[in-house]
Parts: sequence; structure tokens; C-alpha cells
Amino acid sequence: MEKKVTEAIQFRRSVRIFKSDLALDDEKVKQCIANAVLAPTSSNLQLWEFYQITNPTLLKKMTTACLGQNAAKTAQQLVVIVARKDLWRKRAKANVAFLKLQYGTKEKAEYTKRETFALNYYQKLIPSIYIDFLGILGALKYVVFQCIGFFKPIYRQVRNSDMRIVAHKSAGLAAQNFMTSMAAIGYDTCPMEGSDTKMVKSILKLPTGAEINMVVACGIREETGIYGPRFRVPFEEVYQKLD
Repeated sequence: MEKKVTEAIQFRRSVRIFKSDLALDDEKVKQCIANAVLAPTSSNLQLWEFYQITNPTLLKKMTTACLGQNAAKTAQQLVVIVARKDLWRKRAKANVAFLKLQYGTKEKAEYTKRETFALNYYQKLIPSIYIDFLGILGALKYVVFQCIGFFKPIYRQVRNSDMRIVAHKSAGLAAQNFMTSMAAIGYDTCPMEGSDTKMVKSILKLPTGAEINMVVACGIREETGIYGPRFRVPFEEVYQKLD
């Protein structure tokens, strides 16, 4: 029986040694990735991709790229989560096409204010934020937006580095969806940031604009696969309620 959300969250640990004699169901892992894409994402741009690796040869190459970590070495499968900020134009156009499909066939003048705003968001605002050239436009936009910010609240994260962070935040949310879904069906994971990302991109044949968010090792935990009790700083240190 699938675990409830709280149970799955509590079950999930970063497992570093997996059983070698218990295979994962490829389709179940794929379904967990399908759950990942339901995660919230900035402007619904969905600037991510997911690679499910089950091929033994590729797994061996990925183990090397993951610096020989036990989690990678013993994993039954690996799932690579990739941030694709470079696809913003394609994903913005996809949103526009979806919106127009919902609105139905009609002239531009017939759009409601809400519909016009939504279309302008993807056709005008998103390009104004994402378009850059060698970081120069981003720097100029940053200065302009900071000046406007003296007079009214405004979105300030408009540099190329800011948009990279946005893409990786969305990818991280998707990764958590994936790992929680895996935990819900009794599968274990270990998110790994430690990797030679250039080598990983080469193995996956990714373009220059793609960035590795994390590699997630997947399997069934060995008893020795969790290296110690769960440690978290006291909740009171990280929680504040503002009445």
C-alpha cells in the first residue's frame, strides 16, 4: 500500500548503499518522474528534463562521473535532473499556444483583460527578463529595475545568474516530488550534487545550455545504507511565527 505524504517524507532518507539483488520496476520509477513534472515551476516554464538511466554501461560511466560514490556505485538506476534555462523561448511559446487553445478562436480585440495579461506575460514580460547577451543586458536591466525599486515594489532578479537560480529552484522542487513519490512506494533515493557535471553532460549528450541540477541514485536500501540517525537542527531555530 502506498504511504501517505507524511509517512513518505519521514521514510525518505539519503541511502548510500542499495541492495544488489532487488531490482526496481522501470515503469514505477517512470511514474514517479511523471509526478515530478507536476511540481510548481516559475512562470510555468518547466525548464527541466529528466533522464532515467538503467543501461549497465551508462550506469558504470555515471558512477565514475559521480566520483565513485557508493550511492552511484550500488544504484539500480540513476535519474538525472537537468535545468534547461536555455529552453525558455520554446516553453514560453508552448504556454501561449496552450492559453490560446483555452481561450478559443477569436480576434485579439475580443480577449478579456485577464486573457490579454496572460498572453502579454509570456510574449512580452518573459522575453524582457530572460533575453541577455554576455551578461551585459542583464546588468543593465538590473540597474534599471533597482532604480525603479526606489519608488515601488518590483521584481529585481533579472540577471542571467538570477534566471539560472530560478531554473534550478524549479528543478529542485521537481526532484523533491520525485523522491517523495519514490519513498511512497518503498523505493529509496540519494540526491547527489557531487559529480563531474561536464562528464555527466557528455554521457547524456546534452547541449551547452543544459545544466545538471542533481543526480539521484535509486534502489532498495541495505541495512548499512543509511550512515546514521537523522539529524536536524532544532525546529525552533528555523521556525518563526509572525503574528
